[in-house]
Amino acid sequence: MEYLKAFLVGGAFCALGQILIDRTKLTPARILVSFVVAGVILGGLGVYEAIVDFAGTGATIPLTGFGYTLAKGVRESVQENGWVGALLGGATASAGGVTAAIFFGYLAALIFKPKDKS
Repeated sequence: MEYLKAFLVGGAFCALGQILIDRTKLTPARILVSFVVAGVILGGLGVYEAIVDFAGTGATIPLTGFGYTLAKGVRESVQENGWVGALLGGATASAGGVTAAIFFGYLAALIFKPKDKS
């Protein structure tokens, strides 16, 4: 049942993104940024926590989950370090994910031969 919940929620985020790409004039980059900002706002308000509790990785893997991680890191760091935590918390909480994205992106570029679209 856990897998089904993760699939449905993660799939709903992906479907929403595809609908926005197909039906609006928004660029994919703006949609992706909007998802991250929505995750930050919902995470900051404490609303996204309920989605994560329900869907698990189906809610933490998409870009909204990255925004949620940033907001959660800032919130926890502010509680521990005061206002300095507002500057450090997001970077500390998301450092592992950003590092993995850079590393695996570099590894993929070494294995495969990237080409121009032309």
